Amino acid sequence: MDRLLHLDRSLDELDPPRWTPPDADATHLVRKVHELRRVPLSELGPADLRTLLSQQVALPYVLPLAVSLLLDEPLLDAYFHEGDMLLAAVSAPASAWALLPDLGARLRAVITTLPEAAVADLPRGAAEELARFVARPESLR
Repeated sequence: MDRLLHLDRSLDELDPPRWTPPDADATHLVRKVHELRRVPLSELGPADLRTLLSQQVALPYVLPLAVSLLLDEPLLDAYFHEGDMLLAAVSAPASAWALLPDLGARLRAVITTLPEAAVADLPRGAAEELARFVARPESLR
């Protein structure tokens, strides 16, 4: 199934069950993620996608959207710093990437073309995280 065909629908519609409203004392992040699940996919911006990726929410739907942006601009500054969405994407569990092998392969190819200086400018540990993603054994992809 092409998960990008459902851009007019929300994660609550595509990734059941619908989430109940967050508790009154929920953190800002929890409230934000709940809110983002009700937004049509076509209206999610880079910062929204980075938030959902980092919280590992509905990855079969969120990863394709994020990767479509990352293929054009791998070091996209979604919210915090240059490359923050890329780092959130490569941190997704192998099980999520296993559902999207072609996208994973395309993203790995893009990562291997990043200039060494650009990778060196990313936060501490980023180069190692990118290298782990690129080198992930085929059985874990």
